[in-house]
Amino acid sequence: MTEKTVLVTGGLGYIGSHTVVELLMAGYQVIVVDNLSNSEHFILDRIIRITQKEPIFYQDDVCDLAAMSKIFKKHQVDVVIHFAAFKSVGESVEKPLLYYQNNLISLLNILQLIQENSVEGLVFSSSATVYGEPDELPATEETPFKKALSAYGSTKQMGEEILEKVCAAAAFQAISLRYFNPVGAHETALIGELPKGIPNNLFPYVTQTAKGKLAMLTVFGDDYHTADGTCVRDYIHVVDLAKAHLAACKRLINKACQGSSEVYNIGTGKGTTVLEIIKQFEATTGKPLAYQTGARRPGDAEAVYADSSKAEQELLWKATLNLKDMIQSSWAWENSL
Repeated sequence: MTEKTVLVTGGLGYIGSHTVVELLMAGYQVIVVDNLSNSEHFILDRIIRITQKEPIFYQDDVCDLAAMSKIFKKHQVDVVIHFAAFKSVGESVEKPLLYYQNNLISLLNILQLIQENSVEGLVFSSSATVYGEPDELPATEETPFKKALSAYGSTKQMGEEILEKVCAAAAFQAISLRYFNPVGAHETALIGELPKGIPNNLFPYVTQTAKGKLAMLTVFGDDYHTADGTCVRDYIHVVDLAKAHLAACKRLINKACQGSSEVYNIGTGKGTTVLEIIKQFEATTGKPLAYQTGARRPGDAEAVYADSSKAEQELLWKATLNLKDMIQSSWAWENSL
């Protein structure tokens, strides 16, 4: 098989960088496009150190159609993995227009360029937030969307609907991966989650508090209808998630998709509360965590976890790393910074 080329938007970000590593190790030619708005250039050097291979890198904004058009014309791209999007639920509640502009324009640009340049397929970075507050758990791919709790979730719902309509009328196929809660870091501790400013996600907040960078962890709400009153999420190791993107690329390249657009839940199928994460972190690392209870946070669902059996059957993918692996790798990454 001739070497296939995968273009990865947002490829120096948290999930993007781990996926680039998996793609390079699997023998793909990789082009990374990232505007560094929520990532760092040194991650490119870390990717090279891990893989001993160098992806092609462009510092460009996916919302800049002219700049992206030049890249697509210069390279024969087989598959696009589209990560580039704003992703903070809380920020999207405060700045909804910013999220609609960035997340939708970037996707529309990518779709236009895929059609103009005869690209075979697209892997779309979707999210469990598309389910809103589901009536039944675990959520399956057939679970009806509820009203989005944030502009971020709304852009992912819209993104999937746009893909369904466009792919039905186009010559390429798309796979949307609905991530649950990605955590952890690469086993080398060379790449991991690197939030700018105060973290929005639980794990970096936990590790930064344990490290003394932050004084106190706030648990947002303890009055939910869950085992201990705190939110329940399905935490998945970022390396497992990266491997799901590799599986999706193979499915597109092998033309194994059953329809013009497919969707898959990518999670472990296990729900864990915030307090359970805190206790497991303390038990695994031996580090006590200072935490306090705060008010519920706008945009947060009470409980969401996945049924990922469809991905296991069709993508031939399954999560293999557990909560202890997630905590140990996150802590090793925090200690490397």
